[in-house]
Amino acid sequence: MSTDLVSEFQSTLRGTADAVEVVAGADFGAVMADHVESPAVGTPLEFEGVSYEGTPVEGLQSATDVRDLHTGVTAAGMGVAEYGTVTLRSTAAGEELVSLYPERHVAVLAASDLVPDMTAAFERLGEEFAAGDRTQVLQTGPSTTADMGGLVEGVHGPKDVRVIVLEDR
Repeated sequence: MSTDLVSEFQSTLRGTADAVEVVAGADFGAVMADHVESPAVGTPLEFEGVSYEGTPVEGLQSATDVRDLHTGVTAAGMGVAEYGTVTLRSTAAGEELVSLYPERHVAVLAASDLVPDMTAAFERLGEEFAAGDRTQVLQTGPSTTADMGGLVEGVHGPKDVRVIVLEDR
């Protein structure tokens, strides 16, 4: 893991001062509990030794589960340090909705999945698209819009975005 990439990612992700937290996998449960407000639902995490056990996060049963959530937790495929952006794969089950509907989105990202810029991100996405994974959501902090006058956050998505970076991946 490049500490420079992590530092840049931390400084570019818009949101709260604690929007990015770097943790060892063994500390994941305790840290996750600090970032979650119930009701909370999470998509599967495919990181070895990391689970929702001991956290208030329940597994996603259906895409309709997102209607009344406060917190949605997803695994991020990649982080782009230059912009504080995470990529989220769209799935047939609608797992990406967990990142879009709740007031708070917590993305879980392996430090080894941080890339420096969009050029590197497009190279990697190109490989994934060639392999058949052709739909991604790119999320850069809380949603914002200025089409109603002044800048407003959280109108078209989460008001609060946080990222937990797993350092020992």
